[in-house]
Amino acid sequence: MIVEVILLFFGTILAFWLSAICGGGASLVLIPILNLLLPASVVPFSLTVGTFTSSVSRIAVFKKHISWKIFFWFVPFSIPAVLMGAYLIKYINPNYLQLIVAFFLIANVPQIFKKATDNQTNEKAFSKYILAIIGFLAGFVSGITGAIGLLFNRLYLKFGLKKEEIVATRAANEVFLHLIKLVIYISLGLYSNLALWLGLTIAVATVISSYSVKLILPYLSENLFRKIGYGAMTFAGITLLIGTSEKIIQQDKLDVTIAKSESIVSWRSTDFVIEFAFDEGLEIERPIHPEELPHHLKTKYATLKNQYDRVHLEKVFTFQNKTSYEFYCYKNNQLTKFES
Repeated sequence: MIVEVILLFFGTILAFWLSAICGGGASLVLIPILNLLLPASVVPFSLTVGTFTSSVSRIAVFKKHISWKIFFWFVPFSIPAVLMGAYLIKYINPNYLQLIVAFFLIANVPQIFKKATDNQTNEKAFSKYILAIIGFLAGFVSGITGAIGLLFNRLYLKFGLKKEEIVATRAANEVFLHLIKLVIYISLGLYSNLALWLGLTIAVATVISSYSVKLILPYLSENLFRKIGYGAMTFAGITLLIGTSEKIIQQDKLDVTIAKSESIVSWRSTDFVIEFAFDEGLEIERPIHPEELPHHLKTKYATLKNQYDRVHLEKVFTFQNKTSYEFYCYKNNQLTKFES
């Protein structure tokens, strides 16, 4: 346990150095370490204690660099949204939202290879209404996924903020979201004494990281800072895409079957089947109940039901606006297929 705590402490310092430079991603380093020490249900609590403290310490170090114009339009709309997201997490599968986030992050690849221009470091005009919308989206995504740093890092880069301004403004915008999440975790009982102590260990390390990163930033050019930021977003997107795709395949039973004459992609086993046959083209099949059959086919179903042990029905849609029905009839574990 002592070795793991020491690893957590120094890993936190390194992670939040990278977080300050890249615009986020500390959790990619810390979550695997915390998973060795805590049940998965209380890991977010420990991590949020650290991220909250990190935001507070960065505000203390870089407070004169905060862009209040962004802050006053970002925060008020993000707070109710994070509450909404935390509530809806009971009804929304966060994996699909994370998948969208992954593609959004990967879309930053072209920015890595763009040449630096003079107007990249000058502040650009932006609408306060756009800031309000982005603030709302940031809060909503944070409430469901628990992280927003890298996703909205591009916002700060596009608005022409200097590297110290980005660190300070991000911290000011996110500190309230972290505080709200802490309150939610505590109210739901998603914490423990060990989680609290490990969270405080992370908190101490984040303070050291925040004050020491002030010495690192002057050695990074604005262009290098931006390149690192976009690179971190792309890397996080690829990592998130791989991890989330595996979860979706396992949870929703996504299956791909390639036969001699057709390829079948099924999702959740009982919903839709997308089938491609080289001689018939692309088809979408949906399992149906006998009551959904047209009147003239109900008689055929009744006849087949008397002849076979069981009959499975599917409705077939094609891109030629043709609709047909398939009867999968089983007798003594032998399949006979009829089409109408």
